[in-house]
Amino acid sequence: MIKDAFGRVHDYLRISLTDNCNLRCFYCMPEEDYDFAPASRLMQAHEIQEIASIFVRHGVKKIRLTGGEPLVRKDAVSILEGLAALPVTLTLTTNGTRLDTCREAIRKGGIRSINISLDTLDPQKFRYVTRRDLFSAVMRNIQYMLDDGLRVKINVVVMKGLNDHEINRFVAWTKEVPVHVRLIEFMPFSGNRWTSNQVMTWKEMLEEIGKEFDFIKLADGEHDTAKAYQVPGHAGTFAVISTMSAPFCSSCNRMRLTADGKLKNCLFSKGETDLLTALRKGEPVEPLIRATMWAKAEALGGQFSKEFDQLNARDIDNRSMITIGG
Repeated sequence: MIKDAFGRVHDYLRISLTDNCNLRCFYCMPEEDYDFAPASRLMQAHEIQEIASIFVRHGVKKIRLTGGEPLVRKDAVSILEGLAALPVTLTLTTNGTRLDTCREAIRKGGIRSINISLDTLDPQKFRYVTRRDLFSAVMRNIQYMLDDGLRVKINVVVMKGLNDHEINRFVAWTKEVPVHVRLIEFMPFSGNRWTSNQVMTWKEMLEEIGKEFDFIKLADGEHDTAKAYQVPGHAGTFAVISTMSAPFCSSCNRMRLTADGKLKNCLFSKGETDLLTALRKGEPVEPLIRATMWAKAEALGGQFSKEFDQLNARDIDNRSMITIGG
């Protein structure tokens, strides 16, 4: 069991496979031309398996693969197959563009739920946000996952002036299609040009949705980051991840392993611990994990509070989102 100084048990590990991505979303990747980490600096497949096994031996019950875009790694399928042998719930966060290439591996790996990032239902805006023309591929692959019986969660980063007017379009989508839309408050990371006036808060989102829909609150799990709702009669649901306006740090059970093998005890933590170098030197990894998690701040990496109106993103000491892992 891995605990922090506040008594929180951490049994959920998010593993970034790569900082590379085939999209160029401006809020995640600072520039179009980006220097990705060389392969030698990244965890290799057997190293991911070994480090993940250490976490599992000490209580991890769920592993999520992230990126960048995890499926741009050439060995992503073999990594998935290796981790599927561990006694954990295995899942994946992806931009959805390459899911058609690994449907069989997802099926064999026992993945029953998948998160797909999609910030707009407008093909032209998708091209603007991602700087790539792959909207139709994403929508096709969403349908493939539904056809294969997976629970499909759609991650939508909501930004005022960009896609806030599409919130009700996403909710309407859940009427006939059993997707589970997760509306995410815009968060600050290095290079993403975050400002507080771009944040549409949880309460503002619900107010906007209430203009068109009557909805009910659904029960949330102990460690859920999303506050879930449903329009009665709809096949799917919607939820809000209120990181900025109503943080959920008190019940956090998450740990993040970056693609270059650094453990972050919080999405917003300043510090990180190099597990990969220790592993390669034959040094014990478990004590590093425990020390890192014990040092976890009570909330938001100790860098800011939910009173974010005066927050300057340049004052936050952190990586860009793409180098942390979604």
